[in-house]
Amino acid sequence: MKSFIRLTAAVIVLLAAIFIGANILLGNALNDSENRPYRVEAERIAVRIERGEQYELSRYEYITSVEPMDNGFIEGGSDYLVKEINGRLYRFDYTYRQESGAVITAMNICLAVASAAVLALLLYVYFSIVRPFRKISGYPAELAKGTLTIPLKDSKNGYFGKFLWGLDLLREKLESQRAAEIELQKKNKTMVLSLSHDIKTPLGLIELNAKALEKGLYKDEQKKLDTARSITEKCEVIRGYVDDIVKTSTDDLVSAEVTSGEFYLLELIRRIKAYYTEKLALLKTDFHIDGFTDILISGDCERAEEVLQNIIENAVKYGNGKAISISFSREEDCQLIHIRNSGCTLSPNELPHIFDSFWRGSNVGSNSGSGLGLYICRTLMRRMNGEVYAQIDGGDMIVSVVFPMA
Repeated sequence: MKSFIRLTAAVIVLLAAIFIGANILLGNALNDSENRPYRVEAERIAVRIERGEQYELSRYEYITSVEPMDNGFIEGGSDYLVKEINGRLYRFDYTYRQESGAVITAMNICLAVASAAVLALLLYVYFSIVRPFRKISGYPAELAKGTLTIPLKDSKNGYFGKFLWGLDLLREKLESQRAAEIELQKKNKTMVLSLSHDIKTPLGLIELNAKALEKGLYKDEQKKLDTARSITEKCEVIRGYVDDIVKTSTDDLVSAEVTSGEFYLLELIRRIKAYYTEKLALLKTDFHIDGFTDILISGDCERAEEVLQNIIENAVKYGNGKAISISFSREEDCQLIHIRNSGCTLSPNELPHIFDSFWRGSNVGSNSGSGLGLYICRTLMRRMNGEVYAQIDGGDMIVSVVFPMA
């Protein structure tokens, strides 16, 4: 706000300086006697007289009479100037009305109109952009604080309508995520309490049978075998509980909704190209997209974009940074998108696990991460009736995404 006020003050000072300077320059120009037209006409007549040539005063606009001054000064009420020609003095009477006042007035009117337009534009910018932006400038901070329940006020002008709509959409998203997180915490606590109660029974039986075997209470070999089988069965029960915990936990990780629909391959690739062309250029990574035929794909374009972004981010993080390319192929009724990055350091034995949740390969080095990126990709693709798989080809990693065609 203060910067805009200073800018406005500077503009006003500049306009005032232009006013003053223009009036001074124009006034000096109009008052410059050397540029007056009657002097030009007098000079032309003087040249003709000097050469002994005839002249007609009717052809001149300003000079009304020319008289020699042999008998001294000639009285007269008109304006005149005196020139010496061939040793004689001549008086040149002229009529000239300088419209300097009208010219200066016209110039000042034009400058005033231009200045008013500039000031009106500044006022419009202030009331339409600066002041509304000042009112909404605190919204992001409020979102960061967690003030999420109050909807954002819509702006009546068209400059911040989409911005406010996006902020309100973000508020609703954060609010729903927080509610989902609270619900998940309650669900997890309930599940932990329930499972802890359910596990106690088989765990107690395992402990009891294990101690009996340890102390040699069972002399009969068949009894020992039955006890060992009982322990194995109870371990399987506990393993089932653990598998349920892992499945429930990993399913809750991907809360993004997938909207079943259709989108064009060109739109998906256009978004990826717009996002990564400049970014990879800054990293000095060669980024190439092969030619393709645009077709209609079944799925959710937003989630498909998220899948490709996760894969490319992994390529940037774990490749050697030299090249990333995207190619295309078709198999039956599916469109395949292949993302290849150079410099794969992943062991072939680890390849089958890269889509598991919380799994990170031996090649992660100092790169941070949670081991969920490719897991989320696979989950989203399966929700769109697609698939994703990976292979190592000559030192390059290729991740292929399979989309069903519409």
